Amino acid sequence: MNNLLTDRDFWVKYWESKTDLSVVIPKNYLFHRQLANIVSSNRVKTAIELGGFPGYYAVFLKKYQKLEVTLLDYFVHPPITEALLEANGLTRDAIEIIETDLFKYQTLKQYDLVLSCGLIEHFNDTADIINRHIAFVKPGGTLFITLPNFKAINGWFQKSFDRDNYDKHNIDCMDPALLAKICTDAGLTVVQARYFGKFSLWLENEKQQSIGVQLLKKSMWLTGKLFTKVFAFESKQLSPYIILEAKKP
Repeated sequence: MNNLLTDRDFWVKYWESKTDLSVVIPKNYLFHRQLANIVSSNRVKTAIELGGFPGYYAVFLKKYQKLEVTLLDYFVHPPITEALLEANGLTRDAIEIIETDLFKYQTLKQYDLVLSCGLIEHFNDTADIINRHIAFVKPGGTLFITLPNFKAINGWFQKSFDRDNYDKHNIDCMDPALLAKICTDAGLTVVQARYFGKFSLWLENEKQQSIGVQLLKKSMWLTGKLFTKVFAFESKQLSPYIILEAKKP
């Protein structure tokens, strides 16, 4: 349990606080180019999204890449996922859903693509959680992990105005070199481990923040967007995400 920065109760309350979860997933969804390239380059047929409820990336891969997709998470509320599938023109059984504790589940199936987006940073032992991902990867398959970069300006903003949410994240794991080393030590070939995106800024439940914080966020967001439009580069200081892609031999 010392490995967990969150628990089931946290995620139940987190998702219950959200509205309008049944959105239409666009073709240009975040990381769409990276995922499309992995699918086409590696002839991917099967994929599993770990910790991905309500299943946005599972839906994206089913809807646009026509993969056989599984969603695995510790907390799944079926009506939300079913509504999401319906909003995207998919049947209720379009994706397989496994509600289980990743730390107790022993998979009997491996996949061409194993991905998680915003999962590993909620655990203290980064090597352990990544190796649990690797267990799902077929020989020759691909591991794709994304996480926020709270060592950037966005992290300062989170720490300053939503400390409770900030403390639910393992800041030390937000290091591309560390993530690459963990994969290399596990015998994988690292394709890329880098900062991703020019600039972004967000707060969970922004509408619950004071007007002053909301205005500050908007002004910083606009300034950052204008700056990175002129100076378009990805960096530790500005990029909002980190991506890791590795191949299993």
